[in-house]
Amino acid sequence: MEENMDESQSQKGCKECCERCVGSLPWASLIATILLYMGVALFCGCGHEALSGTVTILQNYFEVIRAPGDTLDVFIIIDILKYIIYGLAGGFFVFGVLLLVEGFFTTGAIRDLYGEFKISACGRCLTAFLMFLAYLFFLVWLGVTAFTSLPVFMYFNVWTMCQNTSLVEGANLCLDLRQFGAVTIAEERKVCTGSEKFVKMCESNELDLTFHLFVCALAGAGAAVIAMVHFLMALAANWGYLKDASRIQKYEDIKSKEEQELHDIHSTRSKERLNAYT
Repeated sequence: MEENMDESQSQKGCKECCERCVGSLPWASLIATILLYMGVALFCGCGHEALSGTVTILQNYFEVIRAPGDTLDVFIIIDILKYIIYGLAGGFFVFGVLLLVEGFFTTGAIRDLYGEFKISACGRCLTAFLMFLAYLFFLVWLGVTAFTSLPVFMYFNVWTMCQNTSLVEGANLCLDLRQFGAVTIAEERKVCTGSEKFVKMCESNELDLTFHLFVCALAGAGAAVIAMVHFLMALAANWGYLKDASRIQKYEDIKSKEEQELHDIHSTRSKERLNAYT
């Protein structure tokens, strides 16, 4: 009988421990962090490889060469974009960790343990600052998404031309890099539908792979935008809790102070009555 009671108490203790662990997880911030990391990883990885594929296509089929010295050309711009991708990967990894830690400190058991910090002015200022950063980065990722849609649109046009070579065979259409600003006006770098280079480019794996990599990068940027919106909603909810908790704490402090004053007054009167009686 005692063994069954001990076993039931042990199961009850494990259940309470699991419920406490599950309740202490900031699910909203956790889901947003996972979505942010997935989006940033998809954008950075696919975007980097798509830029490398663009360099290969420019060199092999359009015969574009690097400018001597430090002259700004399309290859320098692509290198700058790659460095921006490296910065985005590192920066948003740290930012995701900060938001996740803030979510932990506003949740359940952690909030009960460190409640005084979270309802202090420092905790409210930290949440407000993270809300400002989340809104700023939301706008940044909107711009990144819009910028990523440009190469997707351009590659889609080229990919569509390659998929319909029989329809454009007699049209003699040309892809001129001057139209995209990739080369200067004085340079003529174009590939026409009837040329051998156009056929080789369409048959190669670089074009198809680069196009789909840019599509994946666009999807990653969109996922990052959704993650930032999710973070904004979670931070707004945390801010509302902190504001209410601060008011409740002030009310409880005033109430406890008044109760203490009433207790002191009652104790003083009781002592005076006792002295008067004696």
